[in-house]
Amino acid sequence: MATTRKLVIVESPAKARTIGAYLGPEFDVEASVGHIRDLPQPSELPQEMKKGPFGKFAVDVEGDFDPYYVVDAGKKKKVAELRKALKESDELYLATDEDREGEAIAWHLLDVLKPKVPVKRMVFHEITREAITRALENTRELDDRLVDAQETRRILDRLVGYEVSPLLWRKIKPGISAGRVQSVATRLVVERERERMSFRSASYWDVRGLFSGADSTDTEQDRQFTARLVSLDGRRVATGRDFADDGELKPAATKAEVLHLAETNAREVAIALEQAAAQVVSMETKPYTRRPAAPFTTSTLQQEASRKLRWSARETMRTAQGLYENGYITYMRTDSPVLSAQAIAAARSQAAELYGAEYVHDKARTYGKSKGAQEAHEAIRPAGDAFRTPGQVASSLSPQELKLYDLIWKRTVASQMADARGQTATVRLGADLPEAQVASLPGSGDRRAELSASGTVITFRGFLAAYEEGRDAERYEDNAGKDSKETRLPQLAEGDAVSTQEVTAEGHETSPPPRYTEASLVKAMEERGIGRPSTYAATISVITDRGYVERRGQALVPTWLAFSVVRLLEENLPKLVDYDFTAAMEADLDRIAAGDEQRTHWLASFYRGDDQRQGLKALVEDLGDIDARAVNSIDLGEGLTLRVGRYGPYIEEPAGEDEDATDSDGEKRTSRRASVPDDIAPDELTVEVARELLAKQADDGRELGTDPETGRTIIAKNGRYGAYVTEVVPEMTEEEIQAHLDAQPTEYYKNGKPKPKKKPKQPKPRTGSLLQSMALESVTLEDALKLLSLPRVVGTDAEGQEITAQNGRFGPYLKKGTDSRSLESEEQIFSITLEEALAIYAQPKQRRGQTARPPLKELAADPVSGKPVVVKDGRFGPYVTDGETNATLRRDDSVEQLTDARAHELLAEKRAKGPAKGKSRSSSARSTAKKPAARKPAAKKSR
Repeated sequence: MATTRKLVIVESPAKARTIGAYLGPEFDVEASVGHIRDLPQPSELPQEMKKGPFGKFAVDVEGDFDPYYVVDAGKKKKVAELRKALKESDELYLATDEDREGEAIAWHLLDVLKPKVPVKRMVFHEITREAITRALENTRELDDRLVDAQETRRILDRLVGYEVSPLLWRKIKPGISAGRVQSVATRLVVERERERMSFRSASYWDVRGLFSGADSTDTEQDRQFTARLVSLDGRRVATGRDFADDGELKPAATKAEVLHLAETNAREVAIALEQAAAQVVSMETKPYTRRPAAPFTTSTLQQEASRKLRWSARETMRTAQGLYENGYITYMRTDSPVLSAQAIAAARSQAAELYGAEYVHDKARTYGKSKGAQEAHEAIRPAGDAFRTPGQVASSLSPQELKLYDLIWKRTVASQMADARGQTATVRLGADLPEAQVASLPGSGDRRAELSASGTVITFRGFLAAYEEGRDAERYEDNAGKDSKETRLPQLAEGDAVSTQEVTAEGHETSPPPRYTEASLVKAMEERGIGRPSTYAATISVITDRGYVERRGQALVPTWLAFSVVRLLEENLPKLVDYDFTAAMEADLDRIAAGDEQRTHWLASFYRGDDQRQGLKALVEDLGDIDARAVNSIDLGEGLTLRVGRYGPYIEEPAGEDEDATDSDGEKRTSRRASVPDDIAPDELTVEVARELLAKQADDGRELGTDPETGRTIIAKNGRYGAYVTEVVPEMTEEEIQAHLDAQPTEYYKNGKPKPKKKPKQPKPRTGSLLQSMALESVTLEDALKLLSLPRVVGTDAEGQEITAQNGRFGPYLKKGTDSRSLESEEQIFSITLEEALAIYAQPKQRRGQTARPPLKELAADPVSGKPVVVKDGRFGPYVTDGETNATLRRDDSVEQLTDARAHELLAEKRAKGPAKGKSRSSSARSTAKKPAARKPAAKKSR
């Protein structure tokens, strides 16, 4: 009896290898390597479709919004392999991830492969032998509702991006983009920077004292504690939270007559307190209880990895993907903190085994789903019905993978552990200050000062023995919370006298709102319902790659380009960057996934509009004329304007009426300009800094002298790409232009009419970038003339070819025809002899003059080719190779932390794409069926 062959298709080669190890010999496991097809660029559509309803978006916007899909050029070989494997199979199992994207990948595979054998949808949340066995026994049909929701999302993003991005190209800068979620995320970052720019710091003082209790059973150190002045003469002393962003006391604080201590007041109070007798006014003790955090969802994992590991969301998701595909954790895209019964039992068992039965909560802890949770997954947890500890998997994981597994394991186990318990004590001290010692304070009579100290004593650590959640940066420099740490207070009772050891006055300044980090941005987006957890890493990557956001350590700093984009959208398409509107769209997509909304009707309403709202098409068409200059301008104050130009941001100040407001050639200047360096954040560009930049980078530069050969003035100035020297070339006069025209011979057309003579081009000045050893402030005329003399002719070789020494983008080099050789130092440009140059050319050529270097890292043999894999440094960065296939490392791939599995996966993806071809995407679109791919009831093919 013939064996039944079964084909299982998953997304990635790593997942295929892991699953294949759990299945029997009758199963063949293949990877689609992600999506196999997508919407093409409109330019890649077949010629006959470019003028129809599909022409603008590759989506039929005049009909039912049917998409036109094409198989990606790099996936044609993979599709052919899958078709061949399917022909040899009797059953097809679609085992892509059980979320909307995974369901869509399965539908695309079904639509392209068109199987004639029974089809089953196989889903699982973890890759273990038990989970795969259960999945085989509980297959289902394809969920058309999830496919509808994912298709709607893809089409929606295409409509928004392709309608709005061209507007940004025309009014701001070519090549940038807008998006349904990315633009809103950019707005969040820009709004926070606006708050920082408008923020005005407030100064305030407080008083702190070191006191000692009288309990003789404690050591001197245990008797000491610190208290802070909280009220004076019945008035609460102001802290950072009492000040508004304009530096003034908030209305509520003013109404409550909060006392704003100045330096003089604070120092007087400190001196008076050191001499006054202090006693305990009250001592209050309360029980303290703290519950563990819920198991990880996608967003909380990204937040915690950002706080504790300093990872980007992209790096976190890539590492988690590897852990999932190799069977170490459950599926990493989920917004549910729910654990299965088996997982709860495993966590409780492990907590009891490692920490003791008293550390396990008396009953199973359950955590409810967050609002809007959409996927039917568990929380992110260690895979299996019994968890492996980090020590048990350490030898199988890379250091980076082990860090993330350790975080997930600790959080999961801690979620089933007992509460942390203890006591929180708050003591208030009182002291009378004589009027004579606090004379600067208003009022009269004795002054009553009250101080407060608090501390928490943990008596039972509970879940804290395993794990403690990280926290984001606080807004204020508020000292009230600094005493609430896990500190012990001495035994005190009301009426007890305390001795004063030391009292100091401390000055503070309020701080602006902290910039978003990836963790806090993810949290803000989730709280507002913007996007979905599975898209956050991609969203942050997009706004970074587009140049809207830059990183300063962990902080996300918006660029001036982002300010222009957000302003244009806020003023002209406000709905598209409205937080509530964006969240409502996500809710609508959820309704489509639940079958409560029809996708065609919803897309028609969004794009064409209806009685309830104006559609996107009309919104964009009705914009009218947008003042590009205004959109790209920000008023800095005192007549200074920040403008976002084609080559970056610059400051502009109108020229004054004085006689010095002229250019170096004597022409009247309408404004002064200065480029803004990339290292100056928007909130740091104050009027004072702007004026410094204008003074440093004046349009006429620093005059160095006159070139004795040409008589032209030589100047040094700062440019967008660094300091350089140039010459002032006067423009040709009308007389010189006419003389040039008169000198040209007259030419005639065939009809006998004279051809117009060509006007001469204005002469271009010579320029030369300063060498690394030179500074703008100290460069001399001699230095400038040497730079302007480049390229320097070194000599000619035996064949008569000229050799020159030059300074280029990648440093100093020699050039002979098309053959370039790097020099070791900039000084060689001016000193190298012909003999030395010929000796360099006599050597074998190496990339940029470097000798061949050994591999950066050696890895295990590739399972496909059987050849050893190494990491090398290439022209475009590090790459992995087995001698046959090269694959460039991704942005978040670290050479030091690169694992064998990750290297093999990169090579597998490169092989699947096949060799790069010139215009393969266009030919792909043309070779696809001329009519759009119709949605079929694909699930009906399942058995």
